[in-house]
Amino acid sequence: MDAEKKDVVLCAVFALLLAGGFLLCVFLPKNKYSDSERRMLSPMPELSAESVWKGRFMSGFEDYAADAFPFRDSFRRIKALTALKIFFRQDNNGIYEVDGFLAAMEYPMNETSLIRAAGRFRHICEKYLTDENKVYLCVIPDKNCFLAGGSGHPVMDYGEFERQMAKLADFAEYIPISDLLGRYDYYRTDTHWRQEKIADVAERLALAMGAEFSQDYDICRLERDFYGVYHGQAALPLPPDELWYVTGEDISNCEVYDWQNRKEIPVYDMEKAAGRDPYEMFLSGSLSLITIKNPGAWTDKKLVMFRDSFGSSIAPFFISSYSQITLVDIRYIHPDMIDQFIEFDACDVLFLYSTLVLNHSDMLK
Repeated sequence: MDAEKKDVVLCAVFALLLAGGFLLCVFLPKNKYSDSERRMLSPMPELSAESVWKGRFMSGFEDYAADAFPFRDSFRRIKALTALKIFFRQDNNGIYEVDGFLAAMEYPMNETSLIRAAGRFRHICEKYLTDENKVYLCVIPDKNCFLAGGSGHPVMDYGEFERQMAKLADFAEYIPISDLLGRYDYYRTDTHWRQEKIADVAERLALAMGAEFSQDYDICRLERDFYGVYHGQAALPLPPDELWYVTGEDISNCEVYDWQNRKEIPVYDMEKAAGRDPYEMFLSGSLSLITIKNPGAWTDKKLVMFRDSFGSSIAPFFISSYSQITLVDIRYIHPDMIDQFIEFDACDVLFLYSTLVLNHSDMLK
């Protein structure tokens, strides 16, 4: 084949690829949501003279084209494998993998953010609490604490992080838990810790707050695979996690009220367990204000826990220890509003937050 014929063939193949790609983009069904990335995909922007003139259409179309590209997840996986395995990049989309564990790069420590977080907690104490309240603070280390150091990835000094936070929140008694945790206490593909692995953490917290702790519970497995939030973001072909949860008489018999939606909810929401993020089965996910009452409690002690999403899975361990537990998430409700729903008379108060939230405390109201 002479050079001229080769050029014709190459042009024809290129044209066919362009035409085929165009037809696939036009006629393949478009998804509105990415299950792997857990986010809404960019919609087709409105075409008008004004949007074109002001540049909004083209910028919106670029996002739409990237999200609507045919076989997008397959290409994302190829890109991730190429970046990590061939070009030996340290991360893909800010996610890295070590021995089958995925984690998001979190560096450096944001001291200004810690000051702001401690200030929000102090505001709550000054506004609502008296000398009758016992106040505690606990920092949950991110999975980076147990992965990044030995793999060459940038890592914060988590010990210094805890010391700084404990010093800034000197109005609270600090309860350390880092020595009880390791990489296997966290899901391989998700941010969160595994509920069945943190009974020792819950026991230390309960005993430090002067409450009794019950070991009377069973462990059950969710009958579906669990792909955590990092699995889709990393786009790597890793196996799923298993999700286990603890049950018991007090957990089964307690009453849980969701103030945000004004309704009773279960401790474990099996509808959400079958949804896009099974971790939301723990106390129905990201809710601003929840009250758990245990009619069979052997004590009249009450606990108010200010928490992030990690608190949803550890709270069931405390149901036998307290007659009432109130979970408050000030990412979604302003602290100045919570006295409309709860009272702080003679209750224990625990600020339980992950380093991920404390290092980005602008999300706290």
